[in-house]
Amino acid sequence: MTTDPADQASHRQRLFGRRRGRPLRAGRAALFDSLLPRIVISMPAHGRLDPAALFDPPLKDIWLEIGFGGGEHLAEVAATHPDVGLIGCEFFVDGVASMLRHVDEGGLGNIRIFQEDARELLGALPDACLGRAYLLHPDPWPKRRHAGRRFVQPESLSELARLIRPGGELRIATDDPVYLEWTLRHMAGNTTFTWLAQSADDWRVRPADWPQTRYERKALKAGRRCTYLRYLRP
Repeated sequence: MTTDPADQASHRQRLFGRRRGRPLRAGRAALFDSLLPRIVISMPAHGRLDPAALFDPPLKDIWLEIGFGGGEHLAEVAATHPDVGLIGCEFFVDGVASMLRHVDEGGLGNIRIFQEDARELLGALPDACLGRAYLLHPDPWPKRRHAGRRFVQPESLSELARLIRPGGELRIATDDPVYLEWTLRHMAGNTTFTWLAQSADDWRVRPADWPQTRYERKALKAGRRCTYLRYLRP
């Protein structure tokens, strides 16, 4: 079943803010012509997208990052796990440009990029195709009237529950107390996922295998506390 074009248009309307920032430097702009066409993900004309077919040769698992920002986390995970295929979603051009630089300089052949709203991709993926998904420091949209713009919603969590196979993991990080409360409440309302925290350090201390993002460094430097949530898909 394909994603309805009207639904795709509706999803795109939920993305707010500038898609493009300052003009790209020549080197980064050139990667949009030389590298991006080789690793960009296009929606299938019919049926579901086969994520394993995106990688040659096929890899042992597929992980997804929703909104990879500057790409630091995704690039380090890809370098550390060369046998895992990493799909990164990012709508904003500056972030894609930064990710292309990481891929180029690191020779990372196990990264693929989806350059539209991640919710479009989720709807096109088959059941139980992911071993892990990341949502790191999403835009908190702190004003009450903007709460509907947050990625963590019952619908998106249901999609992630469909896509992450049993034994897989969902990781969420935030430095915003409003978004933290929102996330904890919505995750508690989703009976599919089990929170892995056993003590306060399990959500206050970033795990050793969880690379730091540039945004996280800025948040910590500004004195904001970050929270690291890990959920198991039983």
